[in-house]
Amino acid sequence: MVTHLPDVRYLSGFTGSSAALAITRRAGCLFTDGRYKAQAAEEVEKTNVSIVSGSPAVAALEWLAVQPSVNTVGFDPASTTVAELSRWKNSLPAKPRRNFLSALEAPLVEPLRWVKDEEELALMSKAALTGCALFEHMLGFIRPGLREIEVAAELEYQARLRGAEGMSFETIVASGERSALPHGRATGARLPRRGFLTLDFGIILGGYCSDMTRTVYLGKPGNKERFAYQAVLEAQETAVAAVTAGMSCGTVDEAARSVLRKAGFAEAFSHSTGHGVGLEIHELPRVGAGQTAKLLPGMVITIEPGIYMAGQFGIRIEDMVAVTRSGGNVLTPAAKALIEL
Repeated sequence: MVTHLPDVRYLSGFTGSSAALAITRRAGCLFTDGRYKAQAAEEVEKTNVSIVSGSPAVAALEWLAVQPSVNTVGFDPASTTVAELSRWKNSLPAKPRRNFLSALEAPLVEPLRWVKDEEELALMSKAALTGCALFEHMLGFIRPGLREIEVAAELEYQARLRGAEGMSFETIVASGERSALPHGRATGARLPRRGFLTLDFGIILGGYCSDMTRTVYLGKPGNKERFAYQAVLEAQETAVAAVTAGMSCGTVDEAARSVLRKAGFAEAFSHSTGHGVGLEIHELPRVGAGQTAKLLPGMVITIEPGIYMAGQFGIRIEDMVAVTRSGGNVLTPAAKALIEL
């Protein structure tokens, strides 16, 4: 039984907000509610659809309970709450309740999503290039005195005009000392006349997410700021160059981390180098220290080293990179050299 909506979408094409997918060796059925009757008929082609008045997951369980030779139903504990599991068990007759539901030792659907096919890669490339166009637009919009929330609003408005279904996550706009916050969401703070500005954003196209970060400088940077920016840029480009099929995620992380360590910023790099992207903004693999998972052709990951110096400034540069057999294909080719506005 599949209840995690990105997994449901991946397997069936259904994009609604309420659904469960039941699959046996012989048959499958998507369960959703009456709000999505027309949508499900349009989107779901390769399995039956059942419109229910109650919980789609409970309906899926009830359907599975009467299927021939079904003695156990697997579910993904990583996407199931304690309350949901209790509700599912209570919906079953007393006899099969004890052993009918079985937690999977490892997800079955999510690993299928890690490697993208050509159609998925084309969608993600389009989303990424749209993000690059948004960044270029913002370079002409940003000026000292604007509030961070005005910058975020303009970016998101322009994203919609360019066809985005939505943003991949809450847009990060962090300026001046606030750029030292890795996840500095946009506030009413005004952009300084002099200081770094970090933009971290992504859009959704065809259900697939993009993700990119660029850090620019308002005014004229000093030698300290230039040195720090160059260190982050070198770390980012070194890690991108390390991306290739068969490489461990930990090795890619170390490629970035070693550059920042030599530059004296080891303690200022406080997060992993990257993560997988797809139907969800954060997917596996995790590109972090000690991660042994191997990169596979078709995976799409981010490479986003950064440094954060509280009370001073922060810098992060991020690209989306598609893994190929011979290297990494950067999907976000927007300029990365230090831009002064």
